[in-house]
Order: sequence, then C-alpha cells, then structure tokens
Amino acid sequence: MIRMSTKQVATATLLALALAASGCARLTGRQGYITDDTLISGISAGVDNRESVAKTLGRPSFVGQFTPNDWYYFARSTKQLAFALPKPTEQLVLHIRFDDAGNVASVEKTGLEKIAKIDPNGDKTPTLGKDRSFFEDLFGNIGSVGAVGESGGTADNPN
Repeated sequence: MIRMSTKQVATATLLALALAASGCARLTGRQGYITDDTLISGISAGVDNRESVAKTLGRPSFVGQFTPNDWYYFARSTKQLAFALPKPTEQLVLHIRFDDAGNVASVEKTGLEKIAKIDPNGDKTPTLGKDRSFFEDLFGNIGSVGAVGESGGTADNPN
C-alpha cells in the first residue's frame, strides 16, 4: 500500500480541481467579417460606389440572391460553456444596397435583434390521424389484405 503525506494529498487534490475547473472554461468564437466601425461608418449613400465599398470593406460575406445590387457583411461573436450550445453575444449584419448605376443607395446596420429562436415541438412532429403504437403499426394490416370491403375485393365481385 502506498502512503502519501498530507502535502502530497493536498497537491493531488489541487491538481484534480484545477483540471476539473479548466473543463468549465468559457470558450469564445468569432464568425464572419472582421468589423472596423471606422470603416463601416465611412460608407454613405450617394457618395460611395461599388468599387469604393470593395476597396474599403473588401468582398462581401454574400451577395443578394435575387439581385447583385445587395451586398451583406456578416459578423457574429459567441460564447460557449463546456459542451453547451454557443450563444451569440454580438452580431452585425451590414446591408449595402446599390442602384443600377453602382452607387450606394442605402446602408442598413442591424444586430442581435435579427436573431430568431426556433423552438421545435419536442422530438415528435404533430400529425393528424390515429395515434398508433409500435405493435399496431407492425401487425395492423394482418388479415386486411383482400378482405371484403377493402381494396382487395367486394362482396359482389371478389376479384
């Protein structure tokens, strides 16, 4: 049997607590465009065009699906504790709309208020109809194939 002194036990306990606490560290994440408020505030409608925006902010995160006149710059910061899902702490969606000549028509900046929370209805999808058990699903059709009144035949015409 190995005997440990109280100093060794205390050291081992502190080491175990430090390892356990390090697993609970808060992780931060960053996604998308790296923002610079000075550069973003420099973009204004009627002054800038597509080329000047590209030189100032770089390529957009994505271009509008229905028209190439909408440019979007997207950035999000998140925090996560251990194995939990990440939670957004900051968000920026910069929407720059150009007119047909390529000049900036509008600049819209939004944040966390645009995040939508989707809450599915548990692990089941509600449906209309009979609520059947596993065994009713498995054995429910036994004897009904070709029965009178079913699609297999009728009393007047068995075929």
